[in-house]
Amino acid sequence: MIIDAHVYCFHPADHPAGHTTPEQHLAWLQVAVAGHHQPVVRLSDRTESDTSALAPAGRERINDLPDLKFRPDHERGRLVWTIDGEDYTKYWMPPDLRNLEFTPHSLIGEMDYAGVDVALLHTDPSLGRDSTFLARCVASYPDRLRAMAPVDEWRITGEPDAVIAELTESIETHGLHAIKFIPDTAYLDLGTAWDDGAYRPFWEVATSFGLPVFFTLGSGGSDNEIEGYLDQQRILMRWMERYPDTPCVLTHGFPYRSMREGRRIAVPNEAWTPFGNPNCHLEVCLPVRLGDWFDYPYRELHSTLEEMVERVGPNQLMWGTDMPFQNRFCTYRQSRDWIEKHCAFLDETSRLAIMGGTAARILDL
Repeated sequence: MIIDAHVYCFHPADHPAGHTTPEQHLAWLQVAVAGHHQPVVRLSDRTESDTSALAPAGRERINDLPDLKFRPDHERGRLVWTIDGEDYTKYWMPPDLRNLEFTPHSLIGEMDYAGVDVALLHTDPSLGRDSTFLARCVASYPDRLRAMAPVDEWRITGEPDAVIAELTESIETHGLHAIKFIPDTAYLDLGTAWDDGAYRPFWEVATSFGLPVFFTLGSGGSDNEIEGYLDQQRILMRWMERYPDTPCVLTHGFPYRSMREGRRIAVPNEAWTPFGNPNCHLEVCLPVRLGDWFDYPYRELHSTLEEMVERVGPNQLMWGTDMPFQNRFCTYRQSRDWIEKHCAFLDETSRLAIMGGTAARILDL
């Protein structure tokens, strides 16, 4: 069974998508686009520009963004903003998305063509917070899709009962299958560690459902991305000690772009430490992160995957693509083939674990 452990379905950019208003959704999108590594393009002559104006340093995220008429261009599949009369875009979303949305029907079409059996829908504030929508996606293809519950991390300390009630509804009413937690958005509310203190009531309930928790670790606000990431891993290890029966997954892998040394990725030794706990899993998600630097079949990244297999083990690794965003750099089938056809160091048992076996166990399929 081939399982993609990281895909999305989402509403159009100007839909509320679980936020209070369409404008709030667009604000999250503006921050996401501002922080992404894809280049900015000036539309009048298609020359590259910079992204600093979208979310200037020192501005309060979300609530204090500059008014640049940030908006969707549905017909051309892009997000656009205006500075001094000039329009700009960044191809953060693949340009072939109809109406700037990705429906479960589009996803299944891609999965069928690429030979993917099951996929796990992720969630992110920039792509919506609507567990009802995610449940409808799963209901459309109950044998093919699973979905994780969104969490408004930045509201946990101020509105713990409301966030807990929303999570409970996502799982008990809508039947979602995992929990997504993004620590960096928690710091919008309170710049303290997210494993204990004001977060403890949330975690006591969240871990009681017996579902895996998928963590997207960032820098925690640190100017040094690698050191910030390692600090977040240390918090995660405390969390795992407190909740030893809850499986967890680190989405996206490591902050690879800060770990590049020439034509290779040099992962610090300390970054492997959490995986000494067999309940900690790592997502193999490389083309979408580094496809602008390295071309298919990503031979420069084969050593990175080989090190993952040696340091983490195939039974703690799971393939994820970030679909449809991975389509910026390769086809869906190529996102399978680079592992299955070109990484000769993988034996069949390891390939089967990475490409679906680990995810099937975690999701109880």
